[in-house]
Amino acid sequence: MIKVHHLNNSRSQRVLWLLEELELPYEVVRYQRDPKTLLAPPELRSIHPLGKSPVVEIDGKVLAESAAIIETLIERYDLAYRFSPPPQPQDADERLRYRYWLHYAEGSAMPPLLLSLVFSRIKQAPMPFFAKPIARGIADKALSSFVGPQVKLHLDYIESELASHAWFAGDRFTAADIQMSYPVEAAAARAGSDRPRLKAFLERIHARPAYQRALEQGGPYSLLG
Repeated sequence: MIKVHHLNNSRSQRVLWLLEELELPYEVVRYQRDPKTLLAPPELRSIHPLGKSPVVEIDGKVLAESAAIIETLIERYDLAYRFSPPPQPQDADERLRYRYWLHYAEGSAMPPLLLSLVFSRIKQAPMPFFAKPIARGIADKALSSFVGPQVKLHLDYIESELASHAWFAGDRFTAADIQMSYPVEAAAARAGSDRPRLKAFLERIHARPAYQRALEQGGPYSLLG
């Protein structure tokens, strides 16, 4: 049995979704973020030293990191290549795109979105009245001069890539789309992205029965932060 240590409003929602697409049995162990800090509870550290989610147990082995978990599940259970390009020479381009987007999601897309969330929270954080103008000034400067332009750069890039392909790896849905769902959803929630192709992508994935079943398993899901 696969056991998913699931943190609310987190990347582990993607793992539940993939498991539903693969139609695999699994167990969900739920954890709740601290409502003030939004951090994971300390109990997760008993599963993995970093105390992050997703964490998955498969055959007694503990796996962390979204892309590593997705790659492992695909390699073990997607033997018919329903959600990944087959390793054939004629599929080389699709497979390269698949691998690229699988790792781009966390390696490149999420850092500026996370910085946007952090600096936005700094602006709203309680602090002595005399420190507020300084902290807000620093946050505004970081958002306007670096973070905001970086977010725009990546969202424009992602939008342009979807102009040439219906899905991230090519013309069919793959696990790369599951991995990319989190930064696209985060951008829509936090950065107010109104790009038409990203909006259409979200509409397509949200309509998938497996996505909806994963929401039932994982509980309420919001990335507003």
